[in-house]
Amino acid sequence: MQRSAVRVARYLAQLSPSPESEAAVETMARQAALVDSPELSPATPANSLPFGLSGAYWLDLRSYDPVATAATLDKPMFILQGGRDYQVTVEDDLPRWKEGLGQRPEVTIRVYDADNHLFFSGTGQPTPAEYDSAQHVDPAVVADIAAWLAPKQGMIARLFSPLKSHKQ
Repeated sequence: MQRSAVRVARYLAQLSPSPESEAAVETMARQAALVDSPELSPATPANSLPFGLSGAYWLDLRSYDPVATAATLDKPMFILQGGRDYQVTVEDDLPRWKEGLGQRPEVTIRVYDADNHLFFSGTGQPTPAEYDSAQHVDPAVVADIAAWLAPKQGMIARLFSPLKSHKQ
């Protein structure tokens, strides 16, 4: 996550170049380097780390590999990716998911080329301003999720039936 944060900071800085944006990139890079360093400890001041999160948080995150964790699950998965997402990117992040899970028949991976991080459709270079106005999730994403879930209705009902009987 810390490396992605540096990548996003660089992207945003190139959208609006300024001494302040360059300083923000340098700060994020320095904080991310501390997360990766052997000097990181629970006592590391949070204000020295990305997003002001504690050293304990970053130490715990070091041991978490989401792809490896997902690979241990014997469950169908639907992995969606916005093609215009500059936070989690097709180029930098999706290849690990494809490598770790793409060969499994119960895993579906889809890229929505026109969509950003929130699965809002757009054109051109994505910017944070896209998130400022109310929008709807790409109808293709909603339709694909519904189509993916439809044949699994029985399994989903079984998963949630203990919750239903618990509420009664």
